[in-house]
Amino acid sequence: MTTTTDALAHERAHLAASRAALRAMREDAQALDIRDVTANWVNAVVLQAKVDERIKALADLSHTPLFFGRLDYLHRVGADQAEGASRGAARSASAKGGGGRREGEQFYIGRRHVHDADGDPMVIDWRAPVSQPFYRASRKDPQDVGQRRRFGYTGGELTAYEDEHLTDPTEATQTSKLLQAEIERPRVGPMRDIVATIQPEQDEIVRSGLGGTVCVQGGPGTGKTAVGLHRVAYLLYAHRERLARTGTLVIGPNRSFLHYIEQVLPALGELEVKQATVDDLVAAHVEVRGSDAAEAAVVKGDARMAEVLRRAIRSHVTLPTEPVMVVRGSRRWRVPAYELEEIVTELLARDMRYGAAHEALPQRIAHAVLVRMEEAGEAPDDRVQNAVARTPAVKAAVKAIWPAVDPAKLVLRLLSDPDFLAAHADGLLTEDEQKAILWTKPARSVKSAKWSAADAVLIDEASDLVARTHSLGHVVLDEAQDLSPMQYRAVGRRCTTGSATVLGDLAQGTTPWSTESWAQALHHLGKEDAVVEELTAGFRVPREVIAYASRLLPVISPGLAAVESVRESPGSLAVREVPDAAVLDAAVIAACEESLAQEGSIGLIAADARIPVLAEALTAAGHAYLSPGEETTAESRLTLVPASLAKGLEYDYVVLDEPAAVVDGEPDERTGLRRLYVALTRAVSGLTVVHAAELPEVLGGTGVVR
Repeated sequence: MTTTTDALAHERAHLAASRAALRAMREDAQALDIRDVTANWVNAVVLQAKVDERIKALADLSHTPLFFGRLDYLHRVGADQAEGASRGAARSASAKGGGGRREGEQFYIGRRHVHDADGDPMVIDWRAPVSQPFYRASRKDPQDVGQRRRFGYTGGELTAYEDEHLTDPTEATQTSKLLQAEIERPRVGPMRDIVATIQPEQDEIVRSGLGGTVCVQGGPGTGKTAVGLHRVAYLLYAHRERLARTGTLVIGPNRSFLHYIEQVLPALGELEVKQATVDDLVAAHVEVRGSDAAEAAVVKGDARMAEVLRRAIRSHVTLPTEPVMVVRGSRRWRVPAYELEEIVTELLARDMRYGAAHEALPQRIAHAVLVRMEEAGEAPDDRVQNAVARTPAVKAAVKAIWPAVDPAKLVLRLLSDPDFLAAHADGLLTEDEQKAILWTKPARSVKSAKWSAADAVLIDEASDLVARTHSLGHVVLDEAQDLSPMQYRAVGRRCTTGSATVLGDLAQGTTPWSTESWAQALHHLGKEDAVVEELTAGFRVPREVIAYASRLLPVISPGLAAVESVRESPGSLAVREVPDAAVLDAAVIAACEESLAQEGSIGLIAADARIPVLAEALTAAGHAYLSPGEETTAESRLTLVPASLAKGLEYDYVVLDEPAAVVDGEPDERTGLRRLYVALTRAVSGLTVVHAAELPEVLGGTGVVR
């Protein structure tokens, strides 16, 4: 009979062998000689880049377990499941000492595929079909799995395992202690992958197909961001060739957030996914150096601005009143005004992009000339048509009828010229709305203008009206609830021929233009047929903390279901009132010191206006601190976080300074309460709220000792 000690030794041996196999795979890649297999130096450079990527992807990350689970199947798996597991290489459980099952097969599930010298798999990629039951199998539906084994690690060493016998009716159902420990493991450094802890409802979203767009509504701690990133990793596994051609992109709310999540995909072996903010997407057009008042930003972000821009661009087209006379040698060819008008009217009716029509017009005029040549008995070819299209007469006609338009100059004129704006916003924007977006001091040129982020989005829209924006194969949009309609359009045109994963929480919308419903957001994104999934099971935020924050939901997002946390953590919430503001800073520092006595990361979150004061207090108390986006380490675990940058970040322990100041820092109460909701839900293990001012009324009594 196999003892626990023997089984653990066996699993450690398999881990050591797997790591050795991975090293051998990397050494094989490093030893590849491509000098004589490419036709030219360009091919050599491209191939070498691919080899370098392969070498990098095969790196053995010492802090990341190579495998985290094992499946013992009752029977040999079918061909559809065996994809990615090499049919001839499936390891029988009896051969490997995994419980003596005669017909079954045994697979180790990990972050990447590892095979031995014979090509037989040592570790199966978690994304392979054969791995799916690790996340989906249950006692009610064992999916031919007799035993599921989870592994526990300490400092990279395999130290424990835990078995579930899914077909044994005598075994009592228990919560996995290793699974719970992995979920609750202290967080130091950037965001980790959740590949070992994916839940069945999360796995359904992760493995949804490439063809459709998925929108995930998820409250704090439901893992929506991790689900979105793991879906990208899965899609790259299942559709690698296609996405290698078309590209993938992760869009986050700010650079701090992107820095926080940037290690998740590389840990899963995916190195080529680009990351950006919406501002990054539109930054190529102009330099953003200004800002808008909330009223102006709301109008500029409204979807009606798309029609204003379309009208303004099309207004440059002038119907011809004069004929075009083309001279070819000793002959003159005349295209009358009425025929030119027919050509222009047809191009307008087709609603082509402005630039495409601008390029098509000279060819259409030239074709009309060629028709006349043929009628006169000549036999012109395509070269003649191209030559006619380049003649001075045709160029002059095109310039007069359909002149080139510079998108930035167009937006500059709209924001500077009241008459031009009024002419194209008629029936769309009210006089007050037009007044709100007009510059009080018009800029002299595109370069001298102090463009705002909203202006850059308008220019991006105008650029797409002139020339089509390149579309990617898949886009992940996180914290999507905060985008304006025009920002949704900017993202949507980057996946017009691809799909998207939209992630967000309506309750955490903290911009004046945040969306009221996912149907509205998906309409502007151009993905109205998207499937909307809702995650309501919380795995990160303790039940006591999320219940306290959820008191805000009836005010900030009526009708939205509260998150039901599966984590019991008594004592995870403390609300402390201090007698007056004079001692508030000291009380906050004391709360930070208490949190620093615990293991893990600490976030001190405060209203943006309070950050300089708290920074000075921390320095005076001898505490070094980080800014959001800077990586926490074992030696530097305290981050000072402005409330405006807290969204999407997580810390083991959070100290929240003065909730009333967080609310007051926003333009209206609902936005302020939403910002507070975000701040209250950043804690994974414990939250301490310290306040001198009255708490917002909607929070009511705390139910905890102050």
